[in-house]
Amino acid sequence: MSDEQAHAPNRLERRKQRTRAALIRAAQTFIADGRLNAPILEITQAADIGLGSFYNHFESREELFAAAVAEVLDAQGELLDHLTAQITDPAERFVCRYRLCGRFFRRQPQESRIMLSIGPALLSSDRGLAPRAKRDILAAAEAGRFTVDDPDVALAVAGGALLGLGQLLFAQPDRDDAQTTDDVAAHVLRTLGMTGRQIHALVSRPLPDLTSIDL
Repeated sequence: MSDEQAHAPNRLERRKQRTRAALIRAAQTFIADGRLNAPILEITQAADIGLGSFYNHFESREELFAAAVAEVLDAQGELLDHLTAQITDPAERFVCRYRLCGRFFRRQPQESRIMLSIGPALLSSDRGLAPRAKRDILAAAEAGRFTVDDPDVALAVAGGALLGLGQLLFAQPDRDDAQTTDDVAAHVLRTLGMTGRQIHALVSRPLPDLTSIDL
């Protein structure tokens, strides 16, 4: 038997993985719909899982919901890393990720509603956009691209604007999401000390192609 075969999950482990995945998918739907107080029984029914099986994976609804949110944030972080892997300028990387996230509100509505549901807690998360944005802000400040006195305040301003953008795009479905996102990004860059010419150059740059990405 090869090492790969020896470490492959057996039938029971695969069943556990499927059960956990079904619970997380169901939880994500409930969170996106704003049903944060849904009974565990209702969640397990939506997942087509027996109530007893729930407690083999999670101790509470809150633990399940936390795992469901973490999965969304981790997936977003990995996608942003993939799409911006070739960008070396931290200021450009910051604004590229910001503009991408603005466009994700329409392209990933369920995931975006989940992130909006946790609101300000998103800004202090160690997953998803927030830690990446803070690293980019610090690196851009060190490189002289941004003028930042307090990186936490800078992150709060940028993150708060992004959350407001998401709410606006959902409230006004006919609004041009790309143009609105770029307008918000320009305002954020202005708070980071960039000039009008620098801002125009950054928000006018082509974004990575999203058509080949499974969103």
